[in-house]
Amino acid sequence: MPDTPLLDQVQSTSDLKQFSDEELHQVADELRQETIDIVSKTGGHLGAGLGVVELSLAIHSVFDTPKDRLIWDVGHQCYPHKILTGRRERMHTIRQEGGVSGFTKRTESEYDPFGAGHSSTSISAGLGMAVARDLKKDNNNVVAVIGDGAMSAGMAYEAMNNAGAMNARLIVILNDNDMSIAPPVGAMSAYLAKLISGGTYQNIRNFAKDLAKKLPGFLEKKAQKAEEYARGFWTGGTLFEELGFYYVGPVDGHNLDHLLPILRNVRDVEGGPILVHVVTQKGKGYGPAEEAKDKYHGVSKFDVITGKQTKSKSNAPSYTKIFAESLNKAAADDEKIVAVNAAMPSGTGLDLFAQNYPDRCFDVGIAEQHAVTFAAGLASEGFKPFCAIYSTFLQRGYDQIVHDVAIQNLPVRFAIDRAGLVGADGPTHAGSFDITYLATLPNMVVMAAADEAELVHMVQTAVEYSQGPIAFRYPRGEGVGCELPEKGVVLPIGKGRMISEGRDVAILSFGTRLKECEKAIEILQKQGLNPTLADARFAKPLDENLIRELAANHNYLITIEEGGVGGFGSHVQQFLVQNDLILENNLKIRSMILPDSYIDQKSPERMYMEANLDADSIVQTVLSMMNMATDTIANENRA
Repeated sequence: MPDTPLLDQVQSTSDLKQFSDEELHQVADELRQETIDIVSKTGGHLGAGLGVVELSLAIHSVFDTPKDRLIWDVGHQCYPHKILTGRRERMHTIRQEGGVSGFTKRTESEYDPFGAGHSSTSISAGLGMAVARDLKKDNNNVVAVIGDGAMSAGMAYEAMNNAGAMNARLIVILNDNDMSIAPPVGAMSAYLAKLISGGTYQNIRNFAKDLAKKLPGFLEKKAQKAEEYARGFWTGGTLFEELGFYYVGPVDGHNLDHLLPILRNVRDVEGGPILVHVVTQKGKGYGPAEEAKDKYHGVSKFDVITGKQTKSKSNAPSYTKIFAESLNKAAADDEKIVAVNAAMPSGTGLDLFAQNYPDRCFDVGIAEQHAVTFAAGLASEGFKPFCAIYSTFLQRGYDQIVHDVAIQNLPVRFAIDRAGLVGADGPTHAGSFDITYLATLPNMVVMAAADEAELVHMVQTAVEYSQGPIAFRYPRGEGVGCELPEKGVVLPIGKGRMISEGRDVAILSFGTRLKECEKAIEILQKQGLNPTLADARFAKPLDENLIRELAANHNYLITIEEGGVGGFGSHVQQFLVQNDLILENNLKIRSMILPDSYIDQKSPERMYMEANLDADSIVQTVLSMMNMATDTIANENRA
């Protein structure tokens, strides 16, 4: 390789136009190594980015971005794209406070025309942009890149069906990185892809279509079908043709000699929507990633030579692992327990469940709506489905939660992982709203674990609860290191627990802010106060007796939760108002919740400080309510 890195000459995508096709091979090698070096120092999503190095380079070389719109689905694979689009010097800040986002983000760059974080949105967004272009009478291209995993979501097919019906000029690139669709890719398939994407074949096809129109009706339809299926036989694109897309592929996504001419052909073709089927390898070009089961999808910092990742220094198990182990134990005694996840077996811990009970564990793909109703179907037949989905992704199945689960009062157990603020993945992955959107539903039981031991109990509670749907939420990451019970006990539904009894002010916590509440109480005790602390455990049904007791014995009440407005605190205040307990007890009440804004990426600790849900903020809220001075409170860790 020449001494001078060509990548150093790339400040924007227009600089790629100066390189020959042969030189672009060198740029690809440098871009792959740059991606590896960056993620080894920062952590993040590696495998997906390595799989699209050549594709990213080819797209930006062939198309006129950012005038031509490029939309990446999900965004896990966008690191090479960001390096090529003027953010190379800032990539060492990726997923850090004040740094580059780990996903595409509209406010970050004009090269990110549409933000991502959740899957299967790119075709819908691209179609909207294509229609907007036509309404404005512009002539730019719109390119949507979507992975084969994201194609398991119904939204992608809804968008393709709409695009095909509209005959919109849109280019969709299917990044098939799991060989789940493609036949073997070699010289013949590459030749065919190049042939059918070119103008000559297009002209012949158009001539054939014009000829077919002159035939009698039934013969015209048969002629059209014959052409489509003849091409489908060789290329495997019949499904996409039926949706109205012109199919090109499959093509080797790591071979620039194939990619570049095909993309140029596609760029220059007039007409309706086109789908280019590109086959790639996740983790391509980095041995440890290629050999790893998850292809280094998400990694912590690692040694480039060995691939060894930096491990956490804490010995506390993660909440996810505790959930999985608790469910495994329960399943050993109850054959009715089954588990459902939406393409996140390791993320939810259900890969551990699948090892022991493969016939009772179901990964339905990126299809949260289906997952919820599938679980409802299982519940309707007497099984005990645990539907384990991240809080932010469960939002996608909300209509199904309402209509297919709650209205029918079916006992689906929702294990809600990544509840609250999640750190480096930022606002697209934050579990901010599940308390609000679940606790408002009739028939729903909503719990939140204050620590690991409580999570064990809540799993067992969900196992034994068959009167209707029940949900329990828990955060990302490690617990507080408390002692775990050998087996969970069934909690009385709608009953909280008193942690410590005092006077002056009552703090009612829902979820894992309980630890911060305990820290706050230690500080307040040094100020001469003696607060009461209670763990609500349930947002629905509320422990009305506990709330009455707190209201009767204290002049000040604070609720605290890791959720937005309309959640636990709102339900408590509604109960107090409806029962005249505020005026009756001369009670002052505050609800400490997540702010009415989206909090950008940073460490979870910093996020909760910004949200004013840390110990110092609890202290300041108490003192402010009681009209006491706050200047004596130490704030070193808030600087």
